[in-house]
Amino acid sequence: MKQSQINIKNRRASFDYEITDTYTAGLVLTGTEIKSIREGKAGLTDTYCIIENSEVWVKGMYIAEYFYGSYNNHNSRRDRKLLLTKREIDKLKKVNDDVGYTIIPLRLFISEKGYAKLVIGVGRGKKAYDKRQSIKEREDKRSIDRMFKR
Repeated sequence: MKQSQINIKNRRASFDYEITDTYTAGLVLTGTEIKSIREGKAGLTDTYCIIENSEVWVKGMYIAEYFYGSYNNHNSRRDRKLLLTKREIDKLKKVNDDVGYTIIPLRLFISEKGYAKLVIGVGRGKKAYDKRQSIKEREDKRSIDRMFKR
């Protein structure tokens, strides 16, 4: 099977959070949802994950309604269950109980087998001075790259 070109990223996550750990999870989706993802019509802005009853849920993830979906179409912002192992869920529970840490979706992609996968990260919110430091490092890297390309 050919490699899928679908790679939807949450660009704000690395700017707003310091990511410490990442996990790859499957998603429980309906038929029209996976068809919309394969068309690239999904977004991860303003999304986060919660743990309820030993299950991990992603909240606020946008998947556009499928054009040919008719009455079977899905709600574009419904909560979706993540598929993780019990050991991973237990680790996430411990980290989520710590003050200042949150679980953030980082990237949505289609695996080689054709399944939708979500990369989630455990992040600690950055302060304003941390964000300024990130911007400064990025600009310094760009200027160094420009100098060596000449």
